[in-house]
Amino acid sequence: MRRTTELEDLLRRHAPQVLGALVRRYGHFDPAEDAVQEALIAAARQWPEEGVPDNPRGWLIRVASRRLVDRLRGDAARRAREEEAAALTPRDAFTAPAPDASVPGGSRAPSEDDTLTLLFLCCHPDLAPAAQIALTLRAVGGLTTAEIARAHLVPEATMAQRISRAKRKVRGAAFVQPGPADRDQRLAAVLQVLYLIFNEGYTATSGRALHRAGLAREAIRLTRSVRGLLPRDGAVTGLLALMLLTDARSAARTGPHGELIPLDEQDRTRWDRAAVAEGLALVEEALGEGPAGPYQVQAAIAALHDEAARAEDTDWPQILALYDVLVRIAPEPMAWLSRAVAVAMVHGPRAGLAEADALADRLAGHHRLDAVRAHLLERAGDTEGARAAYRAAAAGTLSIPEARYLYGRADRLDG
Repeated sequence: MRRTTELEDLLRRHAPQVLGALVRRYGHFDPAEDAVQEALIAAARQWPEEGVPDNPRGWLIRVASRRLVDRLRGDAARRAREEEAAALTPRDAFTAPAPDASVPGGSRAPSEDDTLTLLFLCCHPDLAPAAQIALTLRAVGGLTTAEIARAHLVPEATMAQRISRAKRKVRGAAFVQPGPADRDQRLAAVLQVLYLIFNEGYTATSGRALHRAGLAREAIRLTRSVRGLLPRDGAVTGLLALMLLTDARSAARTGPHGELIPLDEQDRTRWDRAAVAEGLALVEEALGEGPAGPYQVQAAIAALHDEAARAEDTDWPQILALYDVLVRIAPEPMAWLSRAVAVAMVHGPRAGLAEADALADRLAGHHRLDAVRAHLLERAGDTEGARAAYRAAAAGTLSIPEARYLYGRADRLDG
């Protein structure tokens, strides 16, 4: 099982780099993505038996390139492109640089440049923000259409159409890094995508594992790369700080059998103190780089949690004050729900319940609203209401660890 997970992480890490290399070389986004998927499937079948090649990315680029060239050659409607595709066929000896390699002069490796270019290409200004985010989550984040649909609370068919339209719009767009003005125009979408990729990695929306570590690490790596381009941007720095401070708790979030352990019950000695220290330093830096935006504020909240040696030492009044700022500048339903928890910790569970109940229309049917209500009802002494809310939350999540935890809380109330 561990080898399978390691292989999946390896393929996920290389997939956007391989796609970027193909789009840069051939320009055909949609067929290139299909060719990359075929190469990934071939690797998943061959590598467990034959072993991982010395240069896995070079292997994937070579196989995907051949598949793409074969497809272009076989398409009679595109016969005019056949000679160009054939001329661009990579040599068998072609190898891609290692992930940490640099090119002459100390600049980033081509693979890293390709991934960043792909990231900004998917956030092309001709696309609507929702389409930018959906396309990037699919092409760079490697999330399935179903996962993206769940993150945006829309039907899967709607999300599939959105992604297809986005691919058609960027077809033929130059595969180059945008200039400063264009980059700034795309940056908000890029950061939101990285934030969503990290969230899916930190708390998977479905499946048997609570944490998709490879996905979270890839989001952190890409955010570091964006910060390399924009080292003095407060939003970029704040997002990286938020990721580090949150991911630092990963080792303590699950028990020996993969069961979920909530924040207030975690063994804080298992938190990654190096990541916490880096995150805290970045928070200070981010807050000094201009007006605080949503990522800086969320990072400051995460910092207050990570600085508390014990759950009871958490500075909830300060956290509530920060949530008041957050919902003013970014009034998203989940921010309001988190604020409801902070209200409960400062003013009591009934006050928090009133805040959560006010979100019923905006978060109707979302399991996180039921989970928060269950927790607050339990703290308020309403055992029957808490039990029903825990079970409703468990029935609404596709994450097996979350469902087990929520059913377990309900069963505990049953005695």
